[in-house]
Amino acid sequence: MVKFAICNELFRGWGFEDVCRYVAGLGYHAVEVAPFTLTDDVRSIAKSKREELKRIVSRYGLKVAGLHWLLVKPEGLHINHPDPEVRTETVDYLKALAEFCGDLGGEVMVFGSPRQRNVLPGVSHGDAWRWTVDAFKEASEHASEHGVVICIEPLRGELTNFITTVEEALRLIEDVNHPNFRLILDVYFMSGAGRPIREQILMGSRYLSHVHANDDNRGGPGFGSVDYREVAGALREIGYEGYVSVEVLREEENPGEVARVSLENLKRFFGLHA
Repeated sequence: MVKFAICNELFRGWGFEDVCRYVAGLGYHAVEVAPFTLTDDVRSIAKSKREELKRIVSRYGLKVAGLHWLLVKPEGLHINHPDPEVRTETVDYLKALAEFCGDLGGEVMVFGSPRQRNVLPGVSHGDAWRWTVDAFKEASEHASEHGVVICIEPLRGELTNFITTVEEALRLIEDVNHPNFRLILDVYFMSGAGRPIREQILMGSRYLSHVHANDDNRGGPGFGSVDYREVAGALREIGYEGYVSVEVLREEENPGEVARVSLENLKRFFGLHA
């Protein structure tokens, strides 16, 4: 059975424990953490603080699903930058994130980070691809030591010029060729890809490890016009049992209400009792 999580950056201005208390009360199973909401650099978070964060999550009967928005902070990171020092620093930070994720009990790291993966002017697609493969090989091996899977997220073409289809994401996964490098699919992305969502989910099923639930208007699941019966049906068809994690891509005046309605909608879409 699928598990429901929610991304914490929806709750702008809320303390981490306040978020955990609230979403646990709604019935979510897990929280997905955007590291920039806690710090500009996870390497600054001491072991004692990590243990405290994990205790807070456990106190409310939750788990940490994982991390996302990985490279918002610190500034200057880029997975396929032409400067090898920048690439090295980026891989080093992905390793640090994997350690942080593992320390919190998280399972996945969602690699979206559109600006930090764009193929930059003057860089060939072939070079960017090769550098990206090398970076994720190294980062995934380190992640495996901490029980963490890195998931590549195909994104809409208006957000990035690199990995904008499920096919490209699958080719990258197969070129990296590491069991801890897999796929995340996002409903907002799939709704704009010009093909049925079911087809995309079935195409990615072999490597699918995480799902972001939102809608074609960047709101929560059920706030737009996506047919979530198709989403839920396809995930059932492939036997998906991972997290379906609410990721709202726009600012909301009442995040608590959005979180509540999103979970009610997901339970209805998946045929569960609210």
